[in-house]
Amino acid sequence: MKILCSLSIFSMLLIGAGPNAWAQQIYRCVGAGAGAPEYINNVKDAQSRNCTVVSGGNVTVVQGTPVPKAPARVATTPAPANSRADSSPDQRARDSDSRIILESELRKSEARLAELEKEYKNGEPDKQGIEGRNYQRYLDRVSDMKDSIARSQSDIAGLKREISRLPASN
Repeated sequence: MKILCSLSIFSMLLIGAGPNAWAQQIYRCVGAGAGAPEYINNVKDAQSRNCTVVSGGNVTVVQGTPVPKAPARVATTPAPANSRADSSPDQRARDSDSRIILESELRKSEARLAELEKEYKNGEPDKQGIEGRNYQRYLDRVSDMKDSIARSQSDIAGLKREISRLPASN
């Protein structure tokens, strides 16, 4: 009985308060410097800044983060591709290790390309098994081989590009 009574009193208070019981006044202030309006909910600030009350709907304001200004760029000439600012012995050792790894990958990729091209036979590889009766399967395999060759050539070009970016070995 106590809960029912307090619940009805609470609902009567809300009804008596009207639709603005939970609403909050929002004020729109037009700043002189920025140009973009600012929205505030403080009555004293709104009165001191001659802001107008926003009415006629819900207002959602999302505060954005200011964009930092880019620092002034200094015009410099680009460094040569093979020069390093850090030429410590550790860096030279890492460069040497990178060169060895890339060159071994390059040799493997070139061997794989040679094997693929040998099997491809300029677009007319030997037919295997069921491909004698199913020509589409043969065409699919030839297409896959052509794609593998193109991918391998691309890999080799990328490895050569990476090797050329490394400083010359001593």
